Amino acid sequence: MAKALDLFATRSVLFLPASNPRAIAKAREAGADLVVLDLEDAVRPADKASARDAAVEAVESQWPMPVAIRVNGAGTEWHSLDLDAVARSKADLVVVPRASSAHLIRDVGATTGKPVLAMVETAAGVLAAAEIAPESAGLIAGTNDLRADLRLPLDATREPISAALQMIVLAARAAGVAVFDGVFNNLEDVDGFAREATEGRRLGFDGKSLIHPNQIAPCHQAFAPSRAEVDRARAVVEAFNGGAERFGDEMIERMHVEAAQRVLARANA
Repeated sequence: MAKALDLFATRSVLFLPASNPRAIAKAREAGADLVVLDLEDAVRPADKASARDAAVEAVESQWPMPVAIRVNGAGTEWHSLDLDAVARSKADLVVVPRASSAHLIRDVGATTGKPVLAMVETAAGVLAAAEIAPESAGLIAGTNDLRADLRLPLDATREPISAALQMIVLAARAAGVAVFDGVFNNLEDVDGFAREATEGRRLGFDGKSLIHPNQIAPCHQAFAPSRAEVDRARAVVEAFNGGAERFGDEMIERMHVEAAQRVLARANA
């Protein structure tokens, strides 16, 4: 098994096809907080069986970070075989695509014996997110599939799905589980990625899904507290005496201290 799993400290969730041994080798050294070996969208139907075997083999050895396996969706011909493979593997988690019910998450967890990350990437999934979240270890916003399910234009921005993203974050926070933003598709637009990652943090996401190792460093930068944030958080904690009180030009109370403590915990992590 990899190092101890702390999803709330996870910033980067790197997806890669389990059918690509070169990508797996690179991912071991890339420095992502969590790696997801994908059996679903990234793998051609003809390669599903070999990718499944490769994923199980890959997690047999030690990794420097936790590793998950994303199975094919319920209702596909590969779903049950994937669950059986994950159950006998040393994967730390299982990722379920197109989650739309709490029942599905419970079933996957019971079958595999693994914590479940649920991908919310359909209209039905968004509306059921409040029921799905308590059964999961965390939620992942599947932004590409969500755009497609909503029949948005191919060049649609995040604005039309902003309400859905907020609902996913709300569901995760209400259930007390981690939540991760979707992928950014343009591998060459480093500035665009940084802007979207920063926006995701401001929406309340703990981290972001990635599709290339080159996105890891800017993701970590976007989700790490700045020096100014850390200094202010430390000052708030030190100034607090137990009740509502003045801090500089503002009033602070316990909720502000708890927020500051979370900033310090993430900075230390």
